Amino acid sequence: MEMNVRYTSFVAVGDSFSEGMSDLLPDGSYRGWADLLAARLAAREPGFRYANLAVRGKLIGQIAEEQVPAAAAMRADVVTLVGGLNDTLRPKVDMGRVRDRLEASVELLAPSCERLVLMRSPGRNGPVMERFRPRMEELFLFIEELAARHGALVVDLYGAPALGDQRMWDVDRLHLTAEGHRRVAEAVWQTLGLPAEEDWRAELPAAEPPGWAVRRVRDLDFARQHLLPWIGRRLTGRSSGDGRPAKRPELLPYAPHEDSPVS
Repeated sequence: MEMNVRYTSFVAVGDSFSEGMSDLLPDGSYRGWADLLAARLAAREPGFRYANLAVRGKLIGQIAEEQVPAAAAMRADVVTLVGGLNDTLRPKVDMGRVRDRLEASVELLAPSCERLVLMRSPGRNGPVMERFRPRMEELFLFIEELAARHGALVVDLYGAPALGDQRMWDVDRLHLTAEGHRRVAEAVWQTLGLPAEEDWRAELPAAEPPGWAVRRVRDLDFARQHLLPWIGRRLTGRSSGDGRPAKRPELLPYAPHEDSPVS
């Protein structure tokens, strides 16, 4: 792709990953890779417009019903769709239904925009994720097939070892840190054909791993504060995003210095 490409508008569709958790701002709101990307695109294009319809906890069926039609109607230059991973992390999942809803979403979004961007989401290393890895990889293979059929771009975050580093993940072990989101923004930026500013795949410097006692304390804190509540929501069919509106539901002008609104 040419480096002089122009993008005048961007819509993010998806779940907590695109909402920006856990890139926390001082006011308690979340920023995230989509806001970072929007700011960089806005710096290149006067009048640039941005919407972020993503809401934490959403399953692909909810994304397809609640976000995709609205995003398609906006006719943006760039649309990113990241969804389905929450489905794979449920105790039970119908992968056929996940594929169907994802395909329907792509079929509606692809003709509505100049560039549809899909992603193979990053995967943290660890025993909890290992249980769900086959489902995740089935989802990612289907995403590649969809992209090939519909002319979409794919950002392969899953294939980047740096994003599997535990230091890229927040204490909940489900969401990227600010550094992780910054790298995702750069990855999407480069995939859109814009000039690279850094190597987002560069691995972090080696560090001395914490001792056994520190690891056990962290594991217990994680289980109490994050894992058990997360399991409880999955077993009862609840979501952290129930009743929560999108943080930027309209395609409006976006200033490069603009902070994310409280979400």
